[in-house]
Amino acid sequence: MKLNGRFALITGASQGLGAEIARHYVTNGASVMLCARNAEMLEAERQALAPLLVPGAQIVTVAADVGKTEDVDRVFDQLRAEFPRLDILVNNAGVYGPMGNIEDVDWTEWVDAVRINLIGLVYVSRAAMPLLRAQRYGKIINISGGGAANPMPAVTAYAASKAGVVRFTESLALECRDDHIDVNAIAPGALVTRMMDQLLEAGPGKVGQAFFDRMKKIAQDGGTPLAIGARLCVFLGSSESDGITGKLIAAQWDRWEDWPQHLDELNASDVYTLRRIVGRDRNKEWGDR
Repeated sequence: MKLNGRFALITGASQGLGAEIARHYVTNGASVMLCARNAEMLEAERQALAPLLVPGAQIVTVAADVGKTEDVDRVFDQLRAEFPRLDILVNNAGVYGPMGNIEDVDWTEWVDAVRINLIGLVYVSRAAMPLLRAQRYGKIINISGGGAANPMPAVTAYAASKAGVVRFTESLALECRDDHIDVNAIAPGALVTRMMDQLLEAGPGKVGQAFFDRMKKIAQDGGTPLAIGARLCVFLGSSESDGITGKLIAAQWDRWEDWPQHLDELNASDVYTLRRIVGRDRNKEWGDR
């Protein structure tokens, strides 16, 4: 019951990782508002989770596109009407966007992916800030993915937007640190979800043979279990993680469970952040002044 009595908004919550996060939140005692574009899938998720609720907790669903400001405004109108407060925001909604060389992909689809993955996430966070600042406490968890830390040719809208998510995370964390609002990004691992299916359906001709083969192998092996990222989201939404902020956390590879024991050292360092690598970092004597 790490989240007992807490109120959370989870976007992209109708399937995949978002649905798994919702399940972990409910079983840890939270009340949740689930947001996604498909109302029928949201209702099915609500029915599946309802028996897991602890006494006094609730599930609310709202169909909305986080890339549309009017939809996000409606979500927060409903949240204020249904919940006494907001403790946790999980920005999970995202898409891969078009796949292929930049000059070949549909430009509208490319822009649309950035609208959902980055601009939508920022606007949802912006809408949450007055609620979190008023109580001088809160948690924002942004799902970034591997696109933030590695180049992804042929999936450039996804990669660019997810890198933007991490730098926004780092910046917002500093902006609201004095209000005890922790803002972190997580990379949940290579997940076998609908998005993976879309990538494989696109084929090697669009995403490149090497990348396709690697993703196909991951899919055949089952990928990273969804529960690993969901457990990290529980940790980051709980009081256990208080003070951990501005970090990009790999759910599968980082020993984040131990981080509270090293909080001062963690926050005094640029570890687990996006930074430029210069020549001296790789023992090159010819590139830096």
